[in-house]
Amino acid sequence: MKGMTLIVKTITRLLLGFIFVFSVSIILFGHITPGGGFAGGVMLACVFILLVLAFGKKTALDIVSEKAISIWDSVGSLSFLEIALLGFFGGFFFKDFFSKGSPLKLFSGGTILWSNISIGIKVFASLFAAFMALAIFRVRRER
Repeated sequence: MKGMTLIVKTITRLLLGFIFVFSVSIILFGHITPGGGFAGGVMLACVFILLVLAFGKKTALDIVSEKAISIWDSVGSLSFLEIALLGFFGGFFFKDFFSKGSPLKLFSGGTILWSNISIGIKVFASLFAAFMALAIFRVRRER
């Protein structure tokens, strides 16, 4: 039996959905509430790190493979660069080329929402990849 005890697995099953939804809401509403792409990306990575700690590496890698993490990491970086360059072609680097919309609404921040999503994806993929690299290639210090 891989992973932790039954109690840890049960609590993990109960919490994963809540943490996932909360992290996505932090990413999406970061431009009108405290939070943003980095904080939401860290929480999203914590969902998968908690999954690894409770159930083992194989369970997490069955859900999201190493190749998928690499692809998401690249997508996050390239989409953030694309937002910056689209603004650049409009006159300035990172120029806001979307309309502002109504205050306190989801689409009221121009390009900030899309930047938060890009950063959230990048941070999630990078942190989870770093954790998996450390988990797979455990280096033991000799005494």
